[in-house]
Amino acid sequence: MRSLKMPLTRADLDTIPRYVAGRNPSDVAREVGIPEAVKLASNEVPFGPLPGVVEAVAEAVAQTHRYPDPAVVALRNRLGERYGVAPDRLVSGCGSVALAEHIVRAAVLPGDEVLYSWRSFEAYPIIATSCGATSVRVANLENHAHDLDAMVDAVTDRTRVAIVCTPNNPTGPAVRRDDLERFLDRVGPDVLVVIDEAYREFVRDPEVPDGLDVARNRPNVVVLRTMSKAWGLAGIRVGWLAADPQVAEAVRKVVTPFSVNHVAQAAALAALDAEDEMKRRVDVVVAERSRVHAAVRELRPDVPDTQANFVWLPLGDDALDFATNCEKRGVIVRPFAGDGVRVTIGTPAENDMFLSAARELLA
Repeated sequence: MRSLKMPLTRADLDTIPRYVAGRNPSDVAREVGIPEAVKLASNEVPFGPLPGVVEAVAEAVAQTHRYPDPAVVALRNRLGERYGVAPDRLVSGCGSVALAEHIVRAAVLPGDEVLYSWRSFEAYPIIATSCGATSVRVANLENHAHDLDAMVDAVTDRTRVAIVCTPNNPTGPAVRRDDLERFLDRVGPDVLVVIDEAYREFVRDPEVPDGLDVARNRPNVVVLRTMSKAWGLAGIRVGWLAADPQVAEAVRKVVTPFSVNHVAQAAALAALDAEDEMKRRVDVVVAERSRVHAAVRELRPDVPDTQANFVWLPLGDDALDFATNCEKRGVIVRPFAGDGVRVTIGTPAENDMFLSAARELLA
């Protein structure tokens, strides 16, 4: 066999970890020898699909021999009406994470910089490197929130995209209005600022702004939203963004064709019809979030504020051991080695299982 003079794939991809998904409950239950385990690792809402979604999906399946609408017009128009955004500013895609990648692809050239806080969403370094950009990570503050002043100081002539994750995944704090506006003023209009609001529906702090309002008068601001969390479509994959029309058009050029398929669009439209039920379920999650957050704060006073559907335990080097011991007790959480553990808010019974494990392990 002829030897290769150079690798067939990019060597720089060795520098980034693969995205890690939450473990399967049946696998964990089998491994530790228990009847069942609960999954509090992936920030899913635990109450099943919203009313009407299953029926809409079943009906749409009958048309899967046809290609979907590549422009996703029905969903784009519906989102425009719901959020007061002109349809030419909206782009849909296979979840907000895919759209984040498309934004970077549309904005950067090799050697350009993508700036983000760390620890933040683990897909950001993967996206930056895969698009040929240089990652610039700025450490979070001691309260695990974005250090926006340090992020501004890290901007260079090569910075093309800056990402603000609010509420921040996996740590939970959200960026407040005055801080965000000051950040945007200091960054200036030449950097594309992506406000990732995957958990927007769970925010209850009135000082945390709606990114769509912020973006209306700032052409360099893009807002990301997803229907995987509050809207219960994690297994369907629908996300969308709002941007200046020129930016939106550029993103459409690099979006994978048909990335929102016919079934996904039908599910998203049905979910939007059930908005009242979505809000009721989110209220339940928020109430449980308050209960769980207060309980873990008694065990770990350094647990930060959260405006998302999860809490963050800053366990540092103990993160992996804590997660492993939770699994032995039938609770799957999401560890980030050397930093901490993210715990999704589940049903009251699931949360009680986690709190029982946490009290035993952290006492």
